[in-house]
Amino acid sequence: MSGWMSYFGGRKDPKSTTREAIVTLRQQLQMLEKKEEYLLKKIDEELKKAKANAISNKPAATAALRRKKAHETELERLSGTRLTLETQVNAIESANINATTMDAMKKGADALKTIHGSLTIDRVDATMDSIREQMELTNEISEAISNPMNVGLETDEEDLKAQLAELEAEKLDEVLMGAERVPSHIPSAPELAVESRKIADRETEEERELRELQAQLAL
Repeated sequence: MSGWMSYFGGRKDPKSTTREAIVTLRQQLQMLEKKEEYLLKKIDEELKKAKANAISNKPAATAALRRKKAHETELERLSGTRLTLETQVNAIESANINATTMDAMKKGADALKTIHGSLTIDRVDATMDSIREQMELTNEISEAISNPMNVGLETDEEDLKAQLAELEAEKLDEVLMGAERVPSHIPSAPELAVESRKIADRETEEERELRELQAQLAL
């Protein structure tokens, strides 16, 4: 009963109809391709017969050429039919792709509509304001936690100045005590003259060695 209802007015699934149409067309194309292969084979056979009887049996050769011509005509007709079927298959496949693409796009649009249905600009702005407030509060809390606790440690500015002056006086006393310590032995003038000559002689000797080395390198 369901088959009769479907035949007389029942609606079929569009996807199933499209699939069946493509399958049927491709089956027909395969049959046409086999028929074309058969006709090509027959054309080749009739051409060989015509060549074989071209001199010895001209009527047979003529008949073979007529059959060859008929097969070629049939082959041209089948080629045109096959081209029409291929065009139809391509059109159906393209239309099917377009339909499935539009269906997917519609589902995507419906999904976006559902997602945005509960969202408004005012709600988004309110949420962003709340986030900014919470971030500012977080920063303030972090700064408060990171700052050292100075409760009960406030020092009078005058007290600090007095302590600094005391440290400076102690440092000055240390410097003065160091200056009072005089070396036990101060070189006399003759000792200083002897030491200066030793330094001059040592420099003269070094200069002589340098000239000798330069002379050797020049050789």
